[in-house]
Amino acid sequence: MSTAIGPIEVPKVLVVEDEMVLRMRAADIVEDAGFCPVEAVNADEAMAILESRSDIALLFTDIQMPGSMDGLKLAHAVHARWPAIKIVLVSGQVRPSDAERPADSHFFGKPLGVEQMIAELQAMVGVGALKIFPGAPSAQSGEDVHPGTPIDPPSRSAHETALSAENDSLRLLLEQAGIDAKALLAQAGIDAKEREAADKLQKLILGELHHRIKNTLATVSAIASQSFRTATSIEHGQTAMEGRLLALGRAHDLLMQISWSSASLTHTFSGATEPYDSQGMRRFHFNGPDIRITSGAVIALAMTLNELCTNTTKFGALSNVNGRVEIAWTIDEEKQRMRLTWTEKGGPPVQQPARRSFGTRMMESLGQQLNGRVQLTYDPSGFVYLLDVPLGSIIATA
Repeated sequence: MSTAIGPIEVPKVLVVEDEMVLRMRAADIVEDAGFCPVEAVNADEAMAILESRSDIALLFTDIQMPGSMDGLKLAHAVHARWPAIKIVLVSGQVRPSDAERPADSHFFGKPLGVEQMIAELQAMVGVGALKIFPGAPSAQSGEDVHPGTPIDPPSRSAHETALSAENDSLRLLLEQAGIDAKALLAQAGIDAKEREAADKLQKLILGELHHRIKNTLATVSAIASQSFRTATSIEHGQTAMEGRLLALGRAHDLLMQISWSSASLTHTFSGATEPYDSQGMRRFHFNGPDIRITSGAVIALAMTLNELCTNTTKFGALSNVNGRVEIAWTIDEEKQRMRLTWTEKGGPPVQQPARRSFGTRMMESLGQQLNGRVQLTYDPSGFVYLLDVPLGSIIATA
């Protein structure tokens, strides 16, 4: 008499990261380790998830996060209430000491080494039941690996070596900048007290610059990995990655013009779509009131429009000479929400794709990052993208 065996329970890992691309990259690492990721954008959302379910085996959280508590405080709160949950902390800026972290927690700096992270997660939780990343170190080797056991870092890939070289070059540039600044202050005849104040300001600026560049390197690494992850060829992956990096660059150019304070919503849309507009033909039509939006909203909307523009020029309305795109948005003052609609007209018949691409996942995650709702409609007459978002998540307060 045979006994039926139920499905294997896959360990769940709660991934908490406010940066959308980095969160998606962390979720992919969790899947490659054989586990099921559950995503949250901040500590409040993470606590709500933990209070509503009892199947989380490990917390994987960034330290720097906006909201009521950062990742370090979240880790301590989780350890106090759910001591059985393992904890992994990551950061590109701070490195907490053992005394500052919860007991038995692990820390990793950004950008994350994929193979080492997979091996560490498997050592802490056990080998998962999902697909295993090809060639990744397994916790089921010739020796038993116990949680907390140090794992020798594997040989780095060429990609990780390049990123390390970039960080070394950045460090040398920052050191040289410090030397040059001190020399200029001395030549200017600034007295000791003023020089001390200037030195403190310089260290603060250089520290912030270093943090921003490391975050950018981590984002670029994640975009590259995601672009090649589902690419059908090297050429396809390279084209997708270049387009996303150019979109990110254009968003940063716009923010530099207004000193990272706030930007025009209409200007953001026109800047994102301009590279895809045909010479002498107006293919994009805007309709909506202009408002000032935050720097985070600029990047999220610019990256979203880049994905929409890329898709429509390949498969949608702008793949022929007659198609056009209408981008309309309305402000509901009573409900304090903005409703944005991207509607394609005059293109070939639309069919729903067989699988969710990275671009689709990214657009949905960008909407989630703005605390909004995203709806994709594959109507035969034309694709429609809808974003319904609270004004508080996008509008600049000053």
